[in-house]
Amino acid sequence: MAIKVLLAIWPRMLSDVVKHLVELQPDMEVVREGADPSELLLAIGASKAEVAIITPIDSGKEAGMCSSLLAAYPDLKIMALSAEGDAAVLHSMGAPETRLEDMGEASLLGAIHGFMQ
Repeated sequence: MAIKVLLAIWPRMLSDVVKHLVELQPDMEVVREGADPSELLLAIGASKAEVAIITPIDSGKEAGMCSSLLAAYPDLKIMALSAEGDAAVLHSMGAPETRLEDMGEASLLGAIHGFMQ
């Protein structure tokens, strides 16, 4: 069964890169992309996403946004990317935030797979 991934990433070029990377994986599928932050709760429920990869509009509000999503969907895993694509923070219910130091392909994919274990 494929890991269902929702993409809410801006800018579009970063979204396209991440989408391509996910779609190349035989055990992952993009179930929704381009969800507006104001519609993220509904988009996650409608798509039954297991992982949301997002770029928060306001990085200062990232923790609150992730807390709200996890309160509604406790099994959801969230990877918050910077808009520059040079940093990522992993969020999941009951676990401390984890910052990815390596933004390479293997690290990003490994983080998604690690989420699901």
